[in-house]
Amino acid sequence: MKTNYEVRYAAHPEDVRHYDTGRLRRDFLIERLFAENEVNMVYSMYDRMVVGGAMPVGESLLLESIDPLKATFFTQRREIGIYNIGGTGIVQVGEECFCLNYKEALYVGRGDREVRFTSEDAQHPAKFYFNSTTAHASYPCRKVTKQDAVVAHMGSLEMSNERNINKMLVNQVLPTCQLQMGMTELAPGSVWNTMPAHVHSRRMEAYFYFELPDDQAVCHFMGEPQETRHIWLHNEQAVLSPEWSIHSAAATHNYTFIWGMGGENLDYGDQDFSQITDLK
Repeated sequence: MKTNYEVRYAAHPEDVRHYDTGRLRRDFLIERLFAENEVNMVYSMYDRMVVGGAMPVGESLLLESIDPLKATFFTQRREIGIYNIGGTGIVQVGEECFCLNYKEALYVGRGDREVRFTSEDAQHPAKFYFNSTTAHASYPCRKVTKQDAVVAHMGSLEMSNERNINKMLVNQVLPTCQLQMGMTELAPGSVWNTMPAHVHSRRMEAYFYFELPDDQAVCHFMGEPQETRHIWLHNEQAVLSPEWSIHSAAATHNYTFIWGMGGENLDYGDQDFSQITDLK
């Protein structure tokens, strides 16, 4: 197996106004999350969230502690939210084993033990997407499915944004320190997410887009409401969203995305909305 990681530093919004396309993509886009028998991670200075992916094929992959963590175990001072977007897989947390099918999630609480990823079938490997934030307390590990989620049906086909927001690893479902994760599924014919756009200056966020055909793309919008920018993404890519930035997207096809937040509070509704007509 191989572990790869990189560090992404935080940026001032006034500086981002002057970034060209290459700089925007280098600082905020995460292009490569999944490769056979690799664990790939980005350690972000936005609330010190780690965004990563693991794809075990014929072997078990250890979630190693990377140098920026300065920890013996990855979960020594951290909690993790994990989603499987591939074939059936197993996540072993210490002595506990959790089987995750497609679109099922697992919360892993803080603790000194190893975390390992395995695929049930190497011909149909699991793809584990995860977010991790710092943790001040230890909470039990728990598997969460869409049946356990708090589901909000929003939007309409007429507005091109009919979608189900599945709030899965959130404080209405289970206790966490600061991590909140969910999965939004857009209906066929709908392409817009998170519109009207908003910011929540108490929390940063990461968006991971999947279920998008390889010949289609997502245009992710970021930046201050009066100084928006955009980044084009493809299937199974992610983007970092600073606390001061909007996070919204439109695509050439419907898709699903996983959102993960970390920061000061656990209040999902703590948002400052912008009118669509005020965006620039």
